[in-house]
Amino acid sequence: MTDLERWRLILGEPASRCTGGVQGDAARRDTALEWLYGRDPELAERGVRKGGSEDSVLQTVDWLDEVHTLFPRETIERLERDAVERYEITDVVTDPEVLQRIEPNPALLRAVLRTKHLMNPAVLALARKIVEAVVKQLMEKLKTEVRTAFSGTRSRRPSIHKNSRNFDFRSTIRANLQRYQPEERKLAIEHPKFVSRTKRHLEQWQVILLVDQSGSMTSSVIHSAVTAACLWGLPGLRTHLVAFDTNVVDLTSDVTDPVELLMKVQLGGGTDIAKAVAYGAGLVDSPRRSIVAIISDFYEGGSAAHLVRTVKDLCEQGTHVLCLAALDDEANPDYDRALGQRLANVGAHVGAMTPGQLAEFVAEKLR
Repeated sequence: MTDLERWRLILGEPASRCTGGVQGDAARRDTALEWLYGRDPELAERGVRKGGSEDSVLQTVDWLDEVHTLFPRETIERLERDAVERYEITDVVTDPEVLQRIEPNPALLRAVLRTKHLMNPAVLALARKIVEAVVKQLMEKLKTEVRTAFSGTRSRRPSIHKNSRNFDFRSTIRANLQRYQPEERKLAIEHPKFVSRTKRHLEQWQVILLVDQSGSMTSSVIHSAVTAACLWGLPGLRTHLVAFDTNVVDLTSDVTDPVELLMKVQLGGGTDIAKAVAYGAGLVDSPRRSIVAIISDFYEGGSAAHLVRTVKDLCEQGTHVLCLAALDDEANPDYDRALGQRLANVGAHVGAMTPGQLAEFVAEKLR
């Protein structure tokens, strides 16, 4: 494909007078892009793209076949994500024929969770396979992060156990500097150094995850379910998972099966964070060995004053309260900073953590 053809695909039909037309596969790519992005009202108003009537000709399942044939994987994922999230083309996740062809990815998982109430049992069974596939991917990634966080702290004592995880880079360099070969710019290592890891004597701790399940919090619900499953059963740790909107639902009994848990989540509705935190406070057995993590955008629909008072009481009794902002797929936080500041003023830790960073925080407290 020439540079002019690429610019023509990016800019759309109005650029043809400068770039020339497109032929062959480039024309097919243009049709696929126009099918999706030609429906954008802003672009149509600005004349960037010529809105077409391809919807009546090209069906979603045909469009998917085209993009999977014509574009690289990264582009396919972006196009599918825009279809379900930006333009709400719901038949991507409610048409059985489409579901059988589409590649599972986090954007589709979010779409399934938002639209599963629209699906008949046969479609729901197919959609569940998407949930299972994406959860498996997330579990594999997060399990590694959790194992790293809970594998033991490195000490400065040397170790006779030669394990790559315990390799001491700095000490090895210092011990072998005399063997540096400047003409080859190489360091010959004769005596690699390793450090030991401390053994942990763990007391029982509680981690209580309170997860906002309002419509904008889909990604956080997914990550929280997977995080809870990874933390479940770790020595010295008791994990609870509670979802809330204006109601509070304790999902702890389903933590071992995050797929089943996610299929039970009902996204949408208002937000009553204070009610959920009051419920979480009632679960605390030993305040000084408890972590209450509130995962929300903190746009409180209930009583902000009640929320601040409850968090203040938890902090004063020695409980670690984490107010974790919602994160999108690029790990960008989005939350009510004014309420976040009020919660920080009464002793809560306010900010953003990825699931892996949350596991590291919990591991550090257990030490």
